[in-house]
Amino acid sequence: MDKLVVETPEQIPLEFPLAGIGSRFLALALDTGIQIIAWAILGGSAYAAGLRALHMPTRGAWTAALIALLLFLLQSGYFAIFEAAWSGQTPGKRLMRLRVIQDSGRPITVFEAVARNLLRIIDSIPLFYGVAIISALLSAKSKRLGDYVAGTVVVHEKAPVLEAGLRWDSAASSDGARYDVSRLMPAEFQLIEAFLLRRKELAEGVRREAAGKIVQRLSARLELSDDDKQEPEKLLETIALAYRARARYG
Repeated sequence: MDKLVVETPEQIPLEFPLAGIGSRFLALALDTGIQIIAWAILGGSAYAAGLRALHMPTRGAWTAALIALLLFLLQSGYFAIFEAAWSGQTPGKRLMRLRVIQDSGRPITVFEAVARNLLRIIDSIPLFYGVAIISALLSAKSKRLGDYVAGTVVVHEKAPVLEAGLRWDSAASSDGARYDVSRLMPAEFQLIEAFLLRRKELAEGVRREAAGKIVQRLSARLELSDDDKQEPEKLLETIALAYRARARYG
């Protein structure tokens, strides 16, 4: 499987398995199914509103206008809205364990979510996403035109697997429940695990600095106190174990 390899500021390389045409097509099919169901519901509502408009012209017209707006958002904004709100995922991508990230490995912003989906109309021609398929086949990172514009890539989210023989340097605290690890992005957890796996290969100064930088990156998201940051490596062990326990990993 092709991978996107990103070197982080903490000098810890991260690997993201790239999503191919097959998995992306299945995610798109699921999202399209959801859209069709929503269209059917809104279409029925629009028809009912049209009937009411015959008896209540003013109220019926406002209702019809609102439904028309919802239909437009469903068609044009479905992917952008979900990807912006769910950090690069739509319902279809979430079911297929796919996520859109920046080329740098960081989570996408609202700008990238909107930018990559503005080209969706062009990507979808001449047949069902014909341009997108050709673009993905020619791209080393399976990018469609929208990904080139936004600087994004679609990757697989794999459940992290604890490597055999991995042992903590110190007994990790059992109070990991007090950290809201649900706020962590998968890439951030991967960064923590990559550091814990490679830390013995790093020079002491680099190891200490890298642990401190990772903790600092997570500080605002996990609302870490100054006391929490006193022992960065032990804190990262605790967070990793809490994340695994929450996700029911190994």
